Amino acid sequence: MLYRPEAFEPLTEDPWNADAVGDQIREIVADTDDALRGSKLMWRADDWDRWQATSPMKNLYVGAAGVLWALDELRRFGHAETRLDLAELALSNLELYRARPDQMKIELPEPRESSLLCGETGVLLVAWRLAPSAGLADDLLAHVRANVSNEAEEVMWGTPGTLIAARAMLDWTADGRWRVAWQASADALWSRRGEDGLWTQRLYRQELRSLNPPHGLVGNVQALRPLLDSQRRDRLERDSAAILERTAVLEHGLANWPPHDRPTLSGPDGQIRVQWCAGGSGIVVAAADYLEEELLLAGAELPWHAGPPLLEKDPVDLSRDSGQRLRLPEGLCAHWGRALARPCPQLCRARTRPGEAAPCGAWPRPVLALDRRSRRRDLRCRLSRRS
Repeated sequence: MLYRPEAFEPLTEDPWNADAVGDQIREIVADTDDALRGSKLMWRADDWDRWQATSPMKNLYVGAAGVLWALDELRRFGHAETRLDLAELALSNLELYRARPDQMKIELPEPRESSLLCGETGVLLVAWRLAPSAGLADDLLAHVRANVSNEAEEVMWGTPGTLIAARAMLDWTADGRWRVAWQASADALWSRRGEDGLWTQRLYRQELRSLNPPHGLVGNVQALRPLLDSQRRDRLERDSAAILERTAVLEHGLANWPPHDRPTLSGPDGQIRVQWCAGGSGIVVAAADYLEEELLLAGAELPWHAGPPLLEKDPVDLSRDSGQRLRLPEGLCAHWGRALARPCPQLCRARTRPGEAAPCGAWPRPVLALDRRSRRRDLRCRLSRRS
């Protein structure tokens, strides 16, 4: 069994309607504007997302920084205009984070402040993007340099996450110190790669060998590939494709992947996931450029059969949700740019009916970060077909 049908909603059969989707994207942005509780309280976090943490959440993963980034991306692409002063809010969010970091009260990888998704690095990156200054850049660079030896070995807390931040700043500023910082981190991460092509993650008092984007192989590869020298990049892609072929679970022309290098799909809670953070959706998103095409399409087909997961949430966040919705971290690893609105061509062709125009590239993915589940079921189902 590749997924448990009772845990998912079926997709609708309505045809893609770009005008209707555009209207609803603008509604989502308006809802997000209205949901802001002010520059001190920001947005209300879901109870699950603020587990053992402070409120409001300020980070990039499930907090205000992620919402601000998504609103800015939609504005830059011309899809929706927010009424909010994003620059002012980003700077206020940084002050709030520094006064009261919203990190779980459990043992975390150090230095925890350097985490891209849950630490100050992500908050700073968004603040610089919206209100650039030399001081913010200097603080961000210090976090990148401090994270070179982080033993987490994954995107959320570790060196791969700060690789993404360094590359973003290099592209935005053309300042050579970001290239130097990126290279130092990349060389360190490469040196810790196992002979079998996997990294060992040390997280929350556990040692894991994960495959998924936030905590494992494909996320690390996605962070390394853009600026890695061609010899190492070719080897990295070849070895990683072989690992994904070996670990794929196939059934009736569909594919899913376990969260770790093991033969069973279910997690510790017995659930089989089809998400970005665990399951085939994240593998497909992260490895689309080097995964063997037949396997890529088998993995991309699975979310069409599963549909979006049933979740009792009403988020305005960037949290653990369906990989079919292609949330923030994919956009980050694709580098916060045009790739956000440019899905994999093979997947677009595979999911377009005869005589139907492919929706691929029509709408950028940041809108999915603002999706409010209780009011957007049909839109979410339609957007899920983007994968």
